[in-house]
Amino acid sequence: MINEKLLKQVAQQLLSGNRGILAADESLGTIGKRFDSINLENNHENRLAYRKLLFETPLLNKFISGVITFDETIREKLSDNSLLVSKLLDQDILVGIKIDQGLEPISADTDETVMKDIPELDSNLKQYRALGASFSKFRAVCRIDSSKQYPSVDALTKNAKMLAKFALLCQQNDIVPIVEPEVLMDGDHSIEKSYDVTRQFLLHTFDELNELEVYLPGIIIKTNMVRSGVSAENKADAGEIAKKTLGLVYEIFPREIPGVAFLSGGMSESQATESLSLINALDSKKEFFFSFSYGRALQSSCIKAWEGKSENANLAQKVLFLRAQLNSVACMGRYSSDMEKAFEDYSSIDSDTDLFESNYSY
Repeated sequence: MINEKLLKQVAQQLLSGNRGILAADESLGTIGKRFDSINLENNHENRLAYRKLLFETPLLNKFISGVITFDETIREKLSDNSLLVSKLLDQDILVGIKIDQGLEPISADTDETVMKDIPELDSNLKQYRALGASFSKFRAVCRIDSSKQYPSVDALTKNAKMLAKFALLCQQNDIVPIVEPEVLMDGDHSIEKSYDVTRQFLLHTFDELNELEVYLPGIIIKTNMVRSGVSAENKADAGEIAKKTLGLVYEIFPREIPGVAFLSGGMSESQATESLSLINALDSKKEFFFSFSYGRALQSSCIKAWEGKSENANLAQKVLFLRAQLNSVACMGRYSSDMEKAFEDYSSIDSDTDLFESNYSY
């Protein structure tokens, strides 16, 4: 028996007030890549300093409803023996946890992947709940490769089954699942191909969620916007991305799902914000809440402003606050590129920088 009232309440809180979710769930290896960009050693001291900077950003709760953490982060204790995530809870920001442990090949004769099963997931969730987590996130990916006829039906089905299995276990532990079926944007495929594959992956996911009787008002879907591949000759602009994405949601999404927290998928900070804003501006029906769950597209400028220097912490927090504020405006469909002028005082900031990483993992 699941606590439907609690799950629905938490999902609605995550999607409230034109706010979004900060994905600060980088693994040890992935945060190392972020630190490499500013020539900073990837050690515990620096990881703690950076995450503390993020979590202590003044008034972050105006624009951020939840923060997804990593196992090290949610267990982290400060010098006074308090949990690091208490910095978020004190601001009424919900704490989330990345629960997946990466991907593995579906079989020996393919390079398509599936989410790894986690036999100890139930006990992990109980621990995370005791540490303050009220929601979770887990990611499965499919690749588009026409020469190999990817994604296969096998890949779509197996990943959807794992997503649904994880979602049910989360709900049984009073944790709202953020279900993330992502179609990678590697490749030269058209936006039409992206639409078709994203549609297939989501339909498989919804079928499996229904099969396991997952409580849909108590979940959030995190998925990619419908975009052409990064190597496509003729890339779709933000307007076309918004039209295709909005059309797909209204075509196939069960209305019980309260909202979508889009991932940025390697878009630049400004492109991710603009695309989200256009989706909301075009949405006349308002049957879903369209928000953001960004990692790179919220943190890239922040980490550049910080440079690993304690004296830059306040500057980095101001940059994060501004980026979150612009995405909040995008949730209302009111963002314009002129708003990027707010960053003119920060010479290190270039919000148009492409953040794509091939075959992205974390």
